[in-house]
Amino acid sequence: MAATVEIPLAGGSADGQTVRVELDSNGRPPLTHHHLGGHGLAEAEIYELESTVGGDPGWLYRWRGPAV
Repeated sequence: MAATVEIPLAGGSADGQTVRVELDSNGRPPLTHHHLGGHGLAEAEIYELESTVGGDPGWLYRWRGPAV
């Protein structure tokens, strides 16, 4: 079973929520996360991985805009 981590979302409609993602073989999460809106892909938003200094888990996903 792959290791997972919970990463906070910053900005956009999901600000303050977290998402659980699988880590790759190097212990890193995916570079982007597509957060689905109330109408699925029609309202999806793109979040991009950022490192955080001294944070736990050490990453956050920052809002970059709609996925359309």
